[in-house]
Amino acid sequence: MLSYLAKAPLLSAERERELSSFLKDNDLQFGDLRLLNLAFTHTSYSNECKGAPDNNERLEFLGDSVLGMVTAEYLFSSFTRFHEGEFSKIKAVVVSEESLSEVALRMHFNRYILVGRGERSQGGSLKKAILADSMEAVIAALYLDQGLETAKRFVLSFIPQQVESFLENKLAYKDYKTELQEYLQKRRGKVPRYVLVSQSGPDHDQVFSVSVELGTKVYGPAEGRNKKSAEQAAARMALIAIGLEKG
Repeated sequence: MLSYLAKAPLLSAERERELSSFLKDNDLQFGDLRLLNLAFTHTSYSNECKGAPDNNERLEFLGDSVLGMVTAEYLFSSFTRFHEGEFSKIKAVVVSEESLSEVALRMHFNRYILVGRGERSQGGSLKKAILADSMEAVIAALYLDQGLETAKRFVLSFIPQQVESFLENKLAYKDYKTELQEYLQKRRGKVPRYVLVSQSGPDHDQVFSVSVELGTKVYGPAEGRNKKSAEQAAARMALIAIGLEKG
């Protein structure tokens, strides 16, 4: 058995039918449905299961890299008029939690994500962070099961639309990290340094606390449900202190 499936959650006949419905609705195929099931398994669910099966966090890590690479290649080949700074800004927005959760909802991910009882009572499968993380995990599962070209086709089934929405000002997400970095690079030739101050709470409901260092000055800490959102919050705090954002 492949190492990343050694502790995959059990796959019942009913669950197989559910996942097959997802594949049909989204014109996808999987050789091993255990991978797809793992991609939809939130840590809150695995923590409540006997035997403590694995969750989708490792897949999320891999999927983030695949998504980033495919998106960067698409932008590079499709928009010759843009420079590096514009590419970075567009990419940061279209692969953000806000953007990915929007796409995941369009694909009805919330119907298939497995969350624990406590998370379910709080509408966990509709939370943006959980939806976005599941999207990255599904991308990784496709990559492992079908290869890069299949994962690429899946990413390109939604990224162009998100890019178009951004260019038409329909994707109203503000990327504070990019804004702060561009400000510093233009004036000081440096980049911000983000420091994880603390990480607390149970696995399914963690709070991350992050500070941002601008040379000798430190802003924060700011909190978020994941490191990405905490870093965005810390960047916003720095921008407010500098006077580039309203408090």
